[in-house]
Amino acid sequence: MRSYTVARIWGIPIRINISLLVFLPILAWLIGSGQQIALYVGVVNQFAPTPLDVAVLRAGNTPWVVGVTAAVGLFVGVLLHELGHSWVARRYGLEIESITLWVFGGLARFSAIPREWDREFWIAVAGPVTSVLVGLGCAAVVQLVPSRFPVIVFVFGWLAVVNVTLAAFNLLPAFPMDGGRVLRALLARSRPYGVATRIAARIGVVFALLFAVVGVVGFNPILILVALFVYGAAKSEARVSLLDDLLAGLTVADVMDSSTETLSADDPVSAFVALMLHRRRTAFPVVDGESVVGLVRLSDLRDLSRDQYESVAVADVMGPPPLRVDASADAFDTLAELGQRETDYALVEDGDRIVGTVSQESFLAAIEIQRRLSRTT
Repeated sequence: MRSYTVARIWGIPIRINISLLVFLPILAWLIGSGQQIALYVGVVNQFAPTPLDVAVLRAGNTPWVVGVTAAVGLFVGVLLHELGHSWVARRYGLEIESITLWVFGGLARFSAIPREWDREFWIAVAGPVTSVLVGLGCAAVVQLVPSRFPVIVFVFGWLAVVNVTLAAFNLLPAFPMDGGRVLRALLARSRPYGVATRIAARIGVVFALLFAVVGVVGFNPILILVALFVYGAAKSEARVSLLDDLLAGLTVADVMDSSTETLSADDPVSAFVALMLHRRRTAFPVVDGESVVGLVRLSDLRDLSRDQYESVAVADVMGPPPLRVDASADAFDTLAELGQRETDYALVEDGDRIVGTVSQESFLAAIEIQRRLSRTT
């Protein structure tokens, strides 16, 4: 689903996924339902200076006001949680590419995942610590707001309880939640990073199955969705770790295709077709003089008939210029960058010279070779 940038904090793009926009009204309705208000009033009254009256909070349109403000406040807390991760990551010199709020919470995307166990530990812990601080801050507001403002007292009381609860839930050792990352960091003190990741991922799968069982038995669809998310993310992280192990020690130069054939912008599409058949590749850079001006792919021909191949120029169908990567760059990091940029092709540079190309197929071939070699050693 698409995400939209709505703000920047510390230069970090803050994005809202469309799934959150769909979920927010549902969450507001759930929070504002009479049953939820009655349930949480009993909890908030445990630390509110003056007991709240359920009847007042359930009167007229008040439940909607409560639901909307609490739902928005919850995701403000989620944003602060992710900013907590980001603040510590920045202290370690990591670049944060974006923070995305979506239906399952927040996601801070880093330029690289730290391999040092202590760095990952403190980055992971920073989020739940921030949530606890937000919860304590909301509890302080409850103590300070006069009782004649029951909606404000209830909403901040609800946010206090929920933020602390989410911090505790997040610390469960269910990878990829923060607790799972803390577990991986601690395991990585005495084990290779990949081994630590796979152990943490297996434990995450176990927790996902437990969440699913509890969700089914308790008729809790949200917990079932969380179980599916945790299961999928844990399996995905384990696969990523395996790829990292297989590509360990390799640079882009090791996996690239050293051929540097190009097409001129004014070449006919038929020249592109002939080059594809000759080189068994489906994408080539397009140049105008000495400059790379685009990338033409097999998929760019989908709207052309064969009788147009001679009359249409490559420049008329090509896409934007491809990503450029350094030949000495780490192979796994480059594969991750291709995924993040949603592309499968890049030019490889050595200084100012283009020395080859790299694609998803290049990495797949390298991974398969490494996999077979690992079985023979």
